[in-house]
Amino acid sequence: MPKANVDTPTPPSAPELSHVQRSAVSELLRVSPVADDLARRFEEAGFRLALVGGSVRDALLGRLGNDLDFTTDARPEAVLRIVRPWADAVWDVGIAFGTVGCRKAAAGDGGRQDFQIEITTYRSEAYDRASRKPEVRYGDTIEEDLVRRDFTVNAMAVALPRKEFVDPHHGLEDLAERVLRTPGTPEQSFSDDPLRMMRAARFAAQLGFEVAPEVVAAMTAMADRIGIVSAERVRDELNKLILGAHPRRGLQLLVDTGLAAHVLPELPALILERDEHHRHKDVYEHTLTVLEQAIALEEDGPDLVLRLAALLHDIGKPRTRRFEKDGRVSFHHHEVVGAKMTTARMRKLKYPNEQIKEVARLVELHLRFHGYGTGEWTDSAVRRYVRDAGPLLDRLHKLTRSDCTTRNKRKALALSRAYDGLEERIASLKQQEELDAIRPDLDGNEIMEILGIPPGPEVGTAYRHLLELRLEKGPLGRKAAVAELKDWWAARS
Repeated sequence: MPKANVDTPTPPSAPELSHVQRSAVSELLRVSPVADDLARRFEEAGFRLALVGGSVRDALLGRLGNDLDFTTDARPEAVLRIVRPWADAVWDVGIAFGTVGCRKAAAGDGGRQDFQIEITTYRSEAYDRASRKPEVRYGDTIEEDLVRRDFTVNAMAVALPRKEFVDPHHGLEDLAERVLRTPGTPEQSFSDDPLRMMRAARFAAQLGFEVAPEVVAAMTAMADRIGIVSAERVRDELNKLILGAHPRRGLQLLVDTGLAAHVLPELPALILERDEHHRHKDVYEHTLTVLEQAIALEEDGPDLVLRLAALLHDIGKPRTRRFEKDGRVSFHHHEVVGAKMTTARMRKLKYPNEQIKEVARLVELHLRFHGYGTGEWTDSAVRRYVRDAGPLLDRLHKLTRSDCTTRNKRKALALSRAYDGLEERIASLKQQEELDAIRPDLDGNEIMEILGIPPGPEVGTAYRHLLELRLEKGPLGRKAAVAELKDWWAARS
């Protein structure tokens, strides 16, 4: 599409692309105080500056935030000279890849706002087949820069300060059709950076876009190329996909193209074969449904730990599957095996240790509710459930409720009522006891004083005994706890 200059914003009209352009300009007016000021500084220094990529795409979609991406013909050292006197803060951690970052506060319609800005020199990059790092080469024109972008919807720019729209690869048309295509051939694009295959799935999950058939074909043929990309970059794309509005769409694309077999092989492994003698639920479809149901229960925005736990909660089933003599299929202890597999996979993907512990713990506990049976819960069982879940209790509630995907309405209603009863029981006990921080009635110092023993393993043994009593009987009070401790010590002696 040729360059176009649009000065007057009007309400967007999907069939008329010029109106969509004007909608983008309307979005740009909000960020003009900072964008135009920066562009003029580049112009005065003899360089060009354009808003580019996701920022333009999001402006066209009416969802431009305060994170702004720019491209320029200025080399990184020149960019630093221009922005250092202007920005509130500057960082150059990405300068080896031609990117300079900065932060700038500016007044706008909604008051003073902080803008996070990245400015990247026109460039092209490609992976060596045996390397995990791209080779960066600088370019001289914006058209040269745009052709190396991942998808046409991200290969549009708005030259500033004149607001000249640049779209040489018909990204605006693809945006209107909600389809992902590459500026050049998908094979060349994915060869340059194999992570773009993951990005296709991520954008499908975030934006709900379709992926063009030729792009899907290239992803399928080149899936093994993802192996040269670092685990950290793969993890970051996977997280964005899972946190998207339509994660099922992105995950299915990963599985269908074979990418999941390289980055998350436990997911396609859930597609267990069926036969006429051993019928069972489709664990893969069940997992995607559990994920969607967990998302529906989120209260404060996307929760990565909850979503990962929902996605991984049944990955132990293929390893524990057994065909019983009566024709049933069992998965005994799959939650324990699944927790270990979760830990191993998340470590390979370089997740933070705390997230690994939280997700693995939820996977391990997700069947605990069913293990108590349908009878009345004892106070001791409730205390242990709360103690074992700890700060993950709210997420465990959501995961357990989401794990019910039966089409049997009577069974589903019974499970829901049973869990309602559990939550009511927890709330009732919380009013009586400090369930959120269950501890013995006596601490270590008191134990040593009462028993007349020095610090050592026996203090820990005594503490654990009192904790078990606390879980079983509830708060004892100091007098009763002292008596219990002395009786236990005498019997032990």
